[in-house]
This record gives sequence, structure tokens and C-alpha cells, in this order.
Amino acid sequence: MHTRIKEFRARKDMTQELLADRVGVRRETIVFMEKGKYNPSLRLAHKVAKVLEITIDELFLFDDEDAAERVNEKKL
Repeated sequence: MHTRIKEFRARKDMTQELLADRVGVRRETIVFMEKGKYNPSLRLAHKVAKVLEITIDELFLFDDEDAAERVNEKKL
């Protein structure tokens, strides 16, 4: 699973520490999520998406096929 946390966090000019504080985890958890080394619970994924003001679908890409499908849907 790939994540776009870093991308959306940067758009909001938000540090890893600030995001971690807002969702109630340690900064290292955000680091591991951004690197794809930690798959969050659905609850945590929802919190992160809510803080970043996006959907869970925008935040996580499950494989290349899903990513290509989402890009094609946005073009329509």
C-alpha cells in the first residue's frame, strides 16, 4: 500500500509532529506511514484523512492498478 500523506501534509504546510499530535499518535508513526512501513487501522486512517481534509481513497493507493483507475476516473 502506498500513501500520499507526505504530499497532502506538505500542501497544508504541516509537520509530521503536528499531524501526529492532531491524530493522537507519535511522530514516528507518521514517519512509518509515509514510508509505507506501517499500515494504520481504519480509525487512524480516517483521522489522518479528516485532519488533511481529504478522503481515505485520496490518501492511500493500494496498488498501481487502483491508482491508474483513479486517475482515469478523474479525467472523466
